[in-house]
Amino acid sequence: MKKILVSIAILLLLVTGCAPGSNIEVNTPDSTIQLTAPGPNPQRAEPAENGRVAGLAQGLWHGVIAPVTLVGSFFNPDMEIYEVHNNGREYNFGFLVGVALVFLILGVIGGRRR
Repeated sequence: MKKILVSIAILLLLVTGCAPGSNIEVNTPDSTIQLTAPGPNPQRAEPAENGRVAGLAQGLWHGVIAPVTLVGSFFNPDMEIYEVHNNGREYNFGFLVGVALVFLILGVIGGRRR
């Protein structure tokens, strides 16, 4: 178990080296894979059509409903799981907390069934 945790920690440290906007190219004899880290959001802090910018509360809500919207996005190409018209750090934090809450609740429910 400790080896798995150490391996995950090392992998996370290596992945954090991929700063926004950086590119990594992996070449194999049969193919080439280009890995890119996400760059800046050009629509951050710009109001959407309704004149609003998503903040912490909207990020939390979007994180909670992310699994449902992910499945819905497979059938509706206009559905996205992430609001690009957001205020940045607060929305990202809310989104991450919302997704974490979903997995926490699922873990608690799954743990009780055993």
